[in-house]
Amino acid sequence: MRTIDAKTLRRWLDEGLPVTVLDVRQGEDRAEWSIPGSIHVDAYRALKSGDPAALAGIDLSADAPVVTVCGMGHASRVAAEQLQARGYRALSLEGGMRAWSLAWNAAEVPLAGMRARVIQVRRTGKGCLSYIVGSEGEAAVIDPSVDPDVYTRIAERNDWRITKVLDTHVHADHLSRSLPLARMTGAVVYLPDQRRVSYPFQALRDGDAVRIGDATLVALHTPGHSWESTCYLLDDRALFTGDTLFLAGVGRPDLEAAPEESRARAAALYRSLQCLLALPDEIEVLPGHTNRPVDFDHEPLHAPLGEIRTRVELLRVPEEEFARLLLERIPPTPPNHRLIVGHNEAGSFPEGDPVELEAGANRCAVS
Repeated sequence: MRTIDAKTLRRWLDEGLPVTVLDVRQGEDRAEWSIPGSIHVDAYRALKSGDPAALAGIDLSADAPVVTVCGMGHASRVAAEQLQARGYRALSLEGGMRAWSLAWNAAEVPLAGMRARVIQVRRTGKGCLSYIVGSEGEAAVIDPSVDPDVYTRIAERNDWRITKVLDTHVHADHLSRSLPLARMTGAVVYLPDQRRVSYPFQALRDGDAVRIGDATLVALHTPGHSWESTCYLLDDRALFTGDTLFLAGVGRPDLEAAPEESRARAAALYRSLQCLLALPDEIEVLPGHTNRPVDFDHEPLHAPLGEIRTRVELLRVPEEEFARLLLERIPPTPPNHRLIVGHNEAGSFPEGDPVELEAGANRCAVS
């Protein structure tokens, strides 16, 4: 039985090599997260029951290899065997979608006339978005969520040295890679001012500035998703919003909070968003997450603030209605969020593969 690992499949998709990805999970599992461009056939139960005709009705191109995918890599092996018996060059994705949660791709954000370049690093399975800001041989990484080697390789290709690492808040859906990246590069860790984390960092308060080469990041304290949540404004042109503002929604205020605190954070989030909406409409918003799998298209996910203002209903309602709608629309709680928060507050990283802890799509946005 031939298999393929997530790193190899990621590379194939990133390089545009011909491959058909066949997702055999149940429809409700695929609905939450999937591999971009994959084909779906709900054959999971039939494959698990040993039905030899589970994929009999499917017709695929014989010109490219087929990679079968399930949740953990078991049913996909049966699917690959059935396709091999029909003459297809079929491979099973090792570890399934759990392993795929670490896959990533990257795209440069078009910011003409800027003193800095911005590269968006997308964790395609979870929808986590992180950024490398480079200027004059120096770079800062914002909200790192993939292997530190990814950022160092991108920096090296652009002749940048990573000197600063920033988080917008204490994350609940993924393990922050800030400390491992800082230890690898000698960079300084910057965090919003708070008392949640127990490791040394450079605290940023509202209005504080961080220099990256010839560019400047200014901290804008935007409590709501969490009390410490902070956005970073790059040269009055681009806004890194973390989990405060997304391209199609806003941050949830309830994680690690009792109902009364959730209501207080919802009110704080409304005020924070009003402060952001006072900025010029042409500022490019660069969020910390997206709620869909990120295509391997090298097209960055961003939008002008004015466009988001028009698109997101919650940004156009009065404060009382905002809080009510926000709390009514809270999505399911991310799995393992308490364990992840604990690691991020302690600055610890679990031994071995973090896939089990981080598996699943992010659920940080409310629209």
